[in-house]
Amino acid sequence: MSFQAFADYLLLEKNYSELTLKAYLNDLEDFEFFLSIEFNGMLIEEVQYQQIRNWIVNLVESGISNRSINRKISSLNSYYKFLLKTKTIEVNPLSKHKALKVSKKVQVPFSEEEMKAVMEELNSVSDFEGLRNRLIIELFYATGIRRIELVNLKLSNIDLANKTLKVLGKRNKERFIPLIDTVILSIKAYLEERNKLEIIKDASFVFLTKKGVKIYESLVYRIINDYFSKVSSKVKRSPHILRHSFATHLLNHGANLNAVKELLGHSSLAATQVYTHNSIAELKKVYANAHPRSK
Repeated sequence: MSFQAFADYLLLEKNYSELTLKAYLNDLEDFEFFLSIEFNGMLIEEVQYQQIRNWIVNLVESGISNRSINRKISSLNSYYKFLLKTKTIEVNPLSKHKALKVSKKVQVPFSEEEMKAVMEELNSVSDFEGLRNRLIIELFYATGIRRIELVNLKLSNIDLANKTLKVLGKRNKERFIPLIDTVILSIKAYLEERNKLEIIKDASFVFLTKKGVKIYESLVYRIINDYFSKVSSKVKRSPHILRHSFATHLLNHGANLNAVKELLGHSSLAATQVYTHNSIAELKKVYANAHPRSK
């Protein structure tokens, strides 16, 4: 079966990334394969909830996590909504489905002390890669941008005169983030070294390798992991944890939740509220230390 029309819809109308599109199509193909084995090649359009329920049971028995199963069913549900929209089917077999329960993962941000330790190590760098890596870490912590947003950042997105950064987020949604003076200094120092590169192939992009090509996501992850492994014993040391640290530290210092939501580029407040967990933990600690009755 061809899912091309659905793929075009996700790509052109919903503005999904190529990576997200690939994940959706993989999930659909997995279900299609299951139908070919268990239900004699029944078409997805003919499926009722019972067949989907059997697939869920099969996935559970295969040891796949509830979180992954929910993602697969979400992909399938999106396809059925598309089929409804195009009048290919009249009823969505997943209309009454309830997602499997998953335990909430609490992401532990880097502490302010850990952030300070990494930045102090990077204060003395003067070579191209050192200045680039410092700016990468500073931008993550000072703006809360996502890894893919940083990788795709262009020189035209930086407005030093107005001290702002234009970020192209999920579904091509633009947002503007203020730049603090220390980050502006790091940008200028990095760009000065960047301009000295012998070859620049991807001239429009901010972050390049020494070969003059745009940096890639796994390199960014490696940079963050390498620097923070020296100061932190946390199991997860990734760009997303830096984004998490940005939000948590802002909230700890009294930032408005709606303002943090806008800075992060979240479409709903619920997505931002996951970051309040650590903020509340910090408040409890302050309260315990300060309240007379807690002594």
